[in-house]
Amino acid sequence: MISLRMIVTLAVLSFSFPRTSIAQPAAKPNIVVAIADDWSWPHAGAYGDTQVKTPAFDRVAREGVLFTNAFCGSPSCTPSRGAFLTGQAVHRLENGGNLWSLLPKKFACYPDLLEADGYAIGLMGKGWGPGTLEGSGRKRNPAGPVVKDFDTFLKAVPKGKPFAYWFGSQDPHRPYEAGSGIKSGMKPGGVVVPPFFPDSPIIRSDILDYYYEVERFDRAVDNILKALDAAGLAENTIVVVTSDNGMPFPRCKANLYDSGTHMPLAIRWPAKLTKSLTFNAFVSHTDLAPTFLDAVGLKPVAAMTGKSLLPLLAGSLDPSLIVDRDAVFLERERHANVRTENMSYPSRAVRTYKHLYIRNLRPDRWPAGDPVLVHSVGPFGDVDGSPTKDFLLSRRDEPAIAPFFHKAFAKRAAEELYDLVVDPHQMKNVADDPGFAKIKAELRGRLDRWQSETNDPLVNDAEKGREPFDDYPYVGPAEKAARESSR
Repeated sequence: MISLRMIVTLAVLSFSFPRTSIAQPAAKPNIVVAIADDWSWPHAGAYGDTQVKTPAFDRVAREGVLFTNAFCGSPSCTPSRGAFLTGQAVHRLENGGNLWSLLPKKFACYPDLLEADGYAIGLMGKGWGPGTLEGSGRKRNPAGPVVKDFDTFLKAVPKGKPFAYWFGSQDPHRPYEAGSGIKSGMKPGGVVVPPFFPDSPIIRSDILDYYYEVERFDRAVDNILKALDAAGLAENTIVVVTSDNGMPFPRCKANLYDSGTHMPLAIRWPAKLTKSLTFNAFVSHTDLAPTFLDAVGLKPVAAMTGKSLLPLLAGSLDPSLIVDRDAVFLERERHANVRTENMSYPSRAVRTYKHLYIRNLRPDRWPAGDPVLVHSVGPFGDVDGSPTKDFLLSRRDEPAIAPFFHKAFAKRAAEELYDLVVDPHQMKNVADDPGFAKIKAELRGRLDRWQSETNDPLVNDAEKGREPFDDYPYVGPAEKAARESSR
């Protein structure tokens, strides 16, 4: 494990601490969240990617704080967004721990709390979801009431009234227009193909199509930044740019590897934060709701498992705040309805600077979904349909392709452990290596404690049958159509 001195040094070197008072500004800050759909770290110019162009994200990073170790609560749209909005670990959200579910009203969301404090609230695009309001006790999306666009929203906000706005892009979610990346001028030779994919022109082009939509998201963020500038609101507006989960490729989205959970994140607040800071300690999307509440002078909800970032971003040197950020916890439950009897694939993980430890609680199940169509998407349905997926499936029996197929789709061990110093892409599981027995035990114990402290319903997982997340209703398109036709 990394030493306390090393952790404190990381944080100190990352910040130029302000000497001034951290009292609240006279006016409460506005809050703008721009969240992409299926965008992975490190695909942004600010992280050194030379292929994809993200000038708006890079500007927010340059004028604020760039996070190098930000992670989503779960690598699946609905639970990830639920964790973001509630500030709670995904396993605490009942139905909301699954994709295509509902988020019970008893779980407070920061937009509702801000609205009760006098904020104007607006949502454009994809908020919480996909899912249903039916049975949740809610009358609107947990991310807020739908508005036409940011300009229209700003015009409707009374002068002097603070606001919180959520822009949920559909980019870079599939489907893609095949060849759109190459047509835009991007070069296949510039793609860095992850080592868990074979290097093929088909896969390079697919990645470029993904990059093309990342750039389209960034242009939408740029429009928001320009609108804030034109309205004279940029100084006291907290701008957050991030994504909900990893890129829609095999072994990425819906997986607890970095390719599914490691998120781009930049936060700008000119009135409070020093420019061009890089924060290397671990943060979770669950930290954002309590940060927003803290920033506006509200006390975070007791049920929130995330912790406000404001003390650190305001320049606190309290070592205990740094020590608490030497790791992040990750999890997933049911993604799509792709296993017999609609079963989940429950997994929990702890990610530190040097290691990733994953516990697969039902290793007898297929991590990417059953090999044949069960209900949704198709074979191995937790992986979105794509040229990359088709390439791996169609050539799975070729000796050169088979190892890549198995990495993405085969059943996995009950425990996985990766040495990130030599294996940053998590290719070799060393959980059974005697040389890693001590670190495995330490991380297993740490994960156990987190599950217990946060009341994970699977903390005492003695029975290997159905569990709560298997039985929560799946409300995907087919179910919705069936309900509507019966009315």
